[in-house]
Amino acid sequence: MQTEEILKNPHAVSGRLRLKILEMYYKANAGHIGCSLSCADILIAVLFLHKKEKDTFILSKGHAAASLYASLNWLGEIPDRTLDTYYKEGTSLPAHPGAGHFKGIPFATGSLGHGFPIGSGIAHAAKLSGEDSYAYVVMSDGETNEGTSWEAAHYAIQNKLDNLIVVIDRNGLQGFGYTGDVLGVTADSRKWEAIGMDLAEVDGHDIGALYETIRVMKTRKNGVPKLIMANTVKGKGVSYMEDKMEWHYLPMSAQQYEGAVREISEAYLNELTNA
Repeated sequence: MQTEEILKNPHAVSGRLRLKILEMYYKANAGHIGCSLSCADILIAVLFLHKKEKDTFILSKGHAAASLYASLNWLGEIPDRTLDTYYKEGTSLPAHPGAGHFKGIPFATGSLGHGFPIGSGIAHAAKLSGEDSYAYVVMSDGETNEGTSWEAAHYAIQNKLDNLIVVIDRNGLQGFGYTGDVLGVTADSRKWEAIGMDLAEVDGHDIGALYETIRVMKTRKNGVPKLIMANTVKGKGVSYMEDKMEWHYLPMSAQQYEGAVREISEAYLNELTNA
């Protein structure tokens, strides 16, 4: 699909991607569903609408691997037969992304807090070599608890990496509770802006707004690395998962899967069906 087609009906694209993600988790009887649903729209905006061949994308919140695999399947990089092996013995699609199998997965991630430093290094290398490319990093708000994230930010600022675009999936939940209750609100726009990031805040489920925010940021060649605070809902689109910590871990029963598919289909695909 071309950019214009996606932006014309982003809700339907989001719904279809969500259904694929749910199908993968159900067949694998696996968890980490909530975090994949919270970042699905971000991945559409970055991977479907902005990333070019010469750019690099890193899903730092590697526990949301299914959302990345489903996106790369949509884009034709991961074949259907390979996607069907997700989470199975001998797969190239494990619970967290592993490097060495697909161009769209250049690094193994999921040890949280390390995608930002890797992205900073890639962006700096591009600057030094005179390459006109971007490094995109999608990370969780829980990762902002990690010291390496702040070190990477200072490194990016010091080296004027305006070709680095970081999107924080701020869904307010992490492995053991609400992020504000664990180490405080480290995914605070004011803090990141105060240290020198070029910052924007946006609805992380509004694909059009995400697309436009990234587009505008790419026009600002001001020597300042970019950070987008994307406000999201963990488990977005499935009412019994939304803003519930347990859906960081739980797999779905057959009844739960059927309910989730029905909700997504009714909420996201009705306008396409009725068109």
